[in-house]
Parts: sequence; structure tokens; C-alpha cells
Amino acid sequence: MQKKISTIPFNGTAQQEAKLREMIAQYKDDPGAVMHVLQEAQEIYGYLPIEVQTIIAEELNVPLEEVYGVSTFYAQFSLSPKGKYNISVCLGTACYVKGAAQILEKASEILGIDAEECTADSTFSLTACRCIGACGLAPVLTVNDEVYGRLTADEVPAIIEKYQS
Repeated sequence: MQKKISTIPFNGTAQQEAKLREMIAQYKDDPGAVMHVLQEAQEIYGYLPIEVQTIIAEELNVPLEEVYGVSTFYAQFSLSPKGKYNISVCLGTACYVKGAAQILEKASEILGIDAEECTADSTFSLTACRCIGACGLAPVLTVNDEVYGRLTADEVPAIIEKYQS
């Protein structure tokens, strides 16, 4: 599954950038630092927009392609911001054969966003993930750390409604 790049404009703060540059300076002479720097950068920003990746590449003196390659290869990294409520639909085999695609489709329809996107108000983000290890509850949807199992697409609106304010 290819990661989507966010369409929401980047709005990092000067404080975040200062913190990022200070952190990168600690690893400037470490040729294997890209992975660790990306992890810490995601902690600072919540995701890895191209603007942050560019700073990392420049400060570590590595090609932007290398930074982008690591960012897109590992599932732990996100190129788009996460909402206050991250809705994740498991598309692992057990969930998929029991209707997870319809659950993802319904959530996408309700929120007006596709998988790997965030609503304009940053309230919700939608993620299509691989197996989360709750196969006995298939199909499964999570909202942050709360797990909803044995779902049908008809139950999705009520779940999302719980988190709307």
C-alpha cells in the first residue's frame, strides 16, 4: 500500500523547527542516523511532511531520496497528519474476508476523506492498516486505542458519532 502525501498545508511552528534542528545536530556525524532522526522528528510534528524531510536531508547531508525512501518504507512513519481521533480499519486477511473493505468505505464516506488522510479540521484521520492481531474479533476498527470488533458497515456511523463534538 503506497503512502499518501498530505494535502493539508504544512503549519509547523518555529519552536518545532528549532527543536528539530537541535535534535539533528546531535546526530550530524552519525552516518546511520536517518531512521532515528525520522522517529524523533515524527514525535515533534506527529508526521513527516516533505518540509521536515527536506530539513533532515539538508542537515544530515544525505539525499532527500534516502530520507523519503526510509519514510515511505517503514509502516511506523506517516506522511500525513493524524487527527485527534485516528480511525484505523484492519485490512488483514481475517478482517478483509469478513467485510473490512465495506467498513473502510463507510468510514471514508462519512468523514469525506480517503484512507491515509485527515479531515480539514484535524478531528479525524483514517488509516487502512494490516493485521492488528485481533483476528478473533474480525472485522476490527480502532479509534485511537479503543477497539471495535465483529462490525458491520451499518455500525460505523454510530461509532464515529460518539467522537464528534
